[in-house]
Amino acid sequence: MTGSETAAPGPAARASSSAAATASERPERGALLVNNIEVVYHDVIQVLKGVSLSVPGGRIVALLGTNGAGKTTTLRAISGLLGTEDGRIRDGTITYAGARIDGLPPEMIVRRGIVQVLEGRRVFKHLTVEENLKVGAAASPGGFASGRDLVYAYFPLLSRHAQRLAGYLSGGEQQMIAIGRALVARARLLLLDEPSLGLSPMLVAEIFGIVRRLRDERGITILLVEQNARQALAIADYGYVMEGGKIVMEGTGPYLAGNPDVKEFYLGLTEVGSRRGYRQFKYYRRRKRWL
Repeated sequence: MTGSETAAPGPAARASSSAAATASERPERGALLVNNIEVVYHDVIQVLKGVSLSVPGGRIVALLGTNGAGKTTTLRAISGLLGTEDGRIRDGTITYAGARIDGLPPEMIVRRGIVQVLEGRRVFKHLTVEENLKVGAAASPGGFASGRDLVYAYFPLLSRHAQRLAGYLSGGEQQMIAIGRALVARARLLLLDEPSLGLSPMLVAEIFGIVRRLRDERGITILLVEQNARQALAIADYGYVMEGGKIVMEGTGPYLAGNPDVKEFYLGLTEVGSRRGYRQFKYYRRRKRWL
């Protein structure tokens, strides 16, 4: 980012204090604040290097980046799942609705309404659709029936397959089960990890349309990790770009979608809007202004 580009805030990687200020200016119920966290695996490999971001309540925030940028690790740090990969938060804090959650076990974080939908869907293939949804009820403060009815309202296709084994359903239907399981768990903060992975463009559009409705109609807060930058920015209120374990750019969804760097590196477009050819891809890293 150059000094003349004042349309978006400065990089959050250099402004953990500004992230805290942003959170104080947005006192919405259910706000998430990640403040300058560092994450290591096996006490040796540092993956996150001072990541700061905020997710206001009732908003969709996109977290973009290439493979290995640290996006999934960020979600694991929030949901408390780092321990499954021998990882831990070495420094920094994570707060939700004004209370610290870093260091809490995953089950307690889920009971606070923070649910991660894992990459690759991770349904129980030998269980039926309805039995998969019942898994989410284990952490639900309410009954299963009302949660199931909510899922079927947003995913009517699942109601028609309620007694089918999940393993026989398509990738898109399995993704619906994974999101539905989080709704049964009464998610108030939904952490979505690559929901478009392996899905057809038509199904991606359908899933992202439902994600938008969950924000608009249910007030659910969503942190969306995606490599499909075009779809993510189309529904996001705000977004962050990660690279090498750091936040390197941030801004509103429309700002990032129109930013020349984002268009080139993540949307595959030149500054005049044409698609880049195969031979041009090898020059990307030479032009990244944040390196």
